[in-house]
Amino acid sequence: MIYIKNLLLGLVLLASAVGCSKNLSRIDGGTTDSDTDTDTDTDTDADSDTDSDTDTGPIECNLGEYSGDYEIQTQSDVATLAGYTSISGDLMINGQSDTDFSELICLTSVGGDLWIGGNLSLTSQNGLSALTSVGGNLDISVEDALTNLDGLSALTTVGGNLDIRANACANVDGLSALTTVGGYLKIWLNTSLANVDGLSALTSVGGDLEIWGNTSLTNLDGLNALTSMSENLHVSDNDILPDCEVCDLLDQFTDEPFYVTVNDNLDDTCTPVPGSCP
Repeated sequence: MIYIKNLLLGLVLLASAVGCSKNLSRIDGGTTDSDTDTDTDTDTDADSDTDSDTDTGPIECNLGEYSGDYEIQTQSDVATLAGYTSISGDLMINGQSDTDFSELICLTSVGGDLWIGGNLSLTSQNGLSALTSVGGNLDISVEDALTNLDGLSALTTVGGNLDIRANACANVDGLSALTTVGGYLKIWLNTSLANVDGLSALTSVGGDLEIWGNTSLTNLDGLNALTSMSENLHVSDNDILPDCEVCDLLDQFTDEPFYVTVNDNLDDTCTPVPGSCP
């Protein structure tokens, strides 16, 4: 009996010791170290560089001729013509902002008229620097912010009329390559224009030559190469242009103008013209 009791007591003490051990493992969180650190650093630096670099490089001049007329009013209109080398019809530029024409760098000819007018913010036409010919009329009118025509530096021929009217240009140096105007040449109401030296390559005007209302114009030296003109000459209302300048112009013509009108310029020893020309 004593042996059995001692055996039972030993079993009870053993069970009690096991129970305490289990309780201690529950209380001492450090001994179970369930280490749930699964290293959630997934390194989201996947180099999300979204710089798609839209620079497509130089414009390729491979679209040939644009068929028909085209009008530019906004910058997006310019982009449509990028890559074309010519336009079969008219090109009208009449937007209301200072447009960047650099995407027209391929354009070498306009088959019809080129009209640049009514844009009070336009400061240049630099993207037209490859343009060599206009088959019809070239009209540059009412551009209050336009101080030069440098963007037309490659232009050699205007098949129709050339009209330069009411701009802010102090000179026409941008037309230094121009040799021929098939129709009339009219330079009028350009109040800042001091000279026409930029027309020094011009040898032929097929229609009338009219120079009037240019209140800052002092001389006509830029027309020294003009020898052919068989229509009418009209020079008037150029407040500080001496009449003798017109006499000098008449002397260089191989073909006399059909009719000459000269009045309200700066009177000098040549007034009236042509009667008092030396």
